[in-house]
Amino acid sequence: MPSGSVRRNLEVDQNRWRTGMARFFNSGSVKSTWCMLSFISLSQTFSCSASCGKGFRNRPVSCVTGSGLPLPEEDCRLRPKPARQRRCRGSRCPKWKTGGWAESKAANWAEGAAPHDSVCSATCGTGTQRREVSCRLGNRRSPDETECSQRSRPASGQPCSVTECPSLYQWREEEWQPCSKSCGTGHRRRALQCVDQLGKEVHDMFCASQVRAPDSEPCNGHPCDFVWVTGDWTDCSARCGEGFRRRLVSCSEVHSGNSDNYVYGHQSSSNCPGTPPESYSPCTVGPCLAPQEWRAGTWGPCSVSCGAGLMERNLQCETADGQQVTRCSPDAMPERRKVCSNLDCHLPVSCRDVQRLHGRVPDGEHFLRIHGKALKVYCAGLQTDTPQEYLTLTTGERENFSEVFGFRLIDPTQCPANGSIREDCECRKDYSAAGLSAFSKVRLDLSKMHIITTDWQFASTHEGQRVPFATAGDCFSAARCPQGQFKINLSGTGLQVAQDAHWITQGNYAVAEISRSEDGSRVTGMCGGYCGTCTPSSSSLAVILE
Repeated sequence: MPSGSVRRNLEVDQNRWRTGMARFFNSGSVKSTWCMLSFISLSQTFSCSASCGKGFRNRPVSCVTGSGLPLPEEDCRLRPKPARQRRCRGSRCPKWKTGGWAESKAANWAEGAAPHDSVCSATCGTGTQRREVSCRLGNRRSPDETECSQRSRPASGQPCSVTECPSLYQWREEEWQPCSKSCGTGHRRRALQCVDQLGKEVHDMFCASQVRAPDSEPCNGHPCDFVWVTGDWTDCSARCGEGFRRRLVSCSEVHSGNSDNYVYGHQSSSNCPGTPPESYSPCTVGPCLAPQEWRAGTWGPCSVSCGAGLMERNLQCETADGQQVTRCSPDAMPERRKVCSNLDCHLPVSCRDVQRLHGRVPDGEHFLRIHGKALKVYCAGLQTDTPQEYLTLTTGERENFSEVFGFRLIDPTQCPANGSIREDCECRKDYSAAGLSAFSKVRLDLSKMHIITTDWQFASTHEGQRVPFATAGDCFSAARCPQGQFKINLSGTGLQVAQDAHWITQGNYAVAEISRSEDGSRVTGMCGGYCGTCTPSSSSLAVILE
């Protein structure tokens, strides 16, 4: 763009030109036909656009008639248009000049550099290297460097490194340890310690800047020789006749070229040459004698009909084919005789009979003869006129209890968690018939061989109402989701629940799930409804002798 002064001069010339053209047309000398059109350039031109270096010079170009009348440029489109712009050059531009990095101190001082400038500021390690940077216009140096662009100013300093400075700490290398293998590729190690100038060991972090030597390296790269190594044969597996013996066979390395210097390496068998030696071999100890053993007959009758006596049986040493021999070991000889007793001759048949035989003795355990067998029974009330028989439950109260569950579902049509959840439910605990009773002894009716379920003399009620033996129930849900439980465990009592004993349900939506052990000594039940219970089919529970 032309400068302001040039633009004003151009406007003055154009105004003069227009004034002359107006006088020309007003004079009446314009013909009716236009003269030939052409571009003309005004005499006024603009100065060079660059004050230094290369630039451009501009001039105005207009379309006029032959008589000089200005017209739109499109009317001159058939004629070549003169150039509006041409190149020009200003004066020389200032620019940055730099000295070399490796100048000497004397050269730097000659250029006015500070006395500390040098090839590198440090005598060891990392320092700074400097050079002269100046703004120059030809041979003239700009004292304040304002004539040069600060953005393009070259760096006057850069990092430099001479030799490494001696460290206060260094790695000390110990001797190499022996190679891990005497042949083949092994490894050996050595200890490295960080020490100070006095040789005292310090923490490894002080040597972090020092090059750490390797503390391990491969060694003994020469290949190994492999041989089959065999151990001693074991004893024969048979005491007589034919058997087998075995030995260890291993493919092992030979060390140091000495075939006697080896260890059991358990190398791959493919490393050893040829077929491996046999590791199993048949062996014969000697002929075996015909097998013999003690044969025992059945026990004879007890030597007494009442009280303690002895009973005996026959023993013979025989071979497998029934021949009698005398080579059986006395240590393996079974028992020939043993003590026997016949208690049926004097056992009482009831607790009242115990009272008749022994008087009014304290309550306790007694053997009674029940259906020809001795049964241990607890006699209670021996000091009264009506002693009674009880069965002591040896497995305890945890295995013999009855429960009516006390929680009730708010929505009785549900069965939470498939019936596995008991107290962790959306429930209310308001069932008035709920209770939990545990039994240590149960009442026996020896004439009927029944357990009387409603006797609580040796029962403890832990919560709520008393619950009969072998009974359970709840008012939890109407969706077959029983929560009431009972357990019976007669193990060790000599009795078991009779096979024909069964349970009945009572109440609304009542359900019972009863399971019993194979021998009949244990029975468990889950019973309930909305509201419902399960009880033995009669008011008592039938039992039998084992």
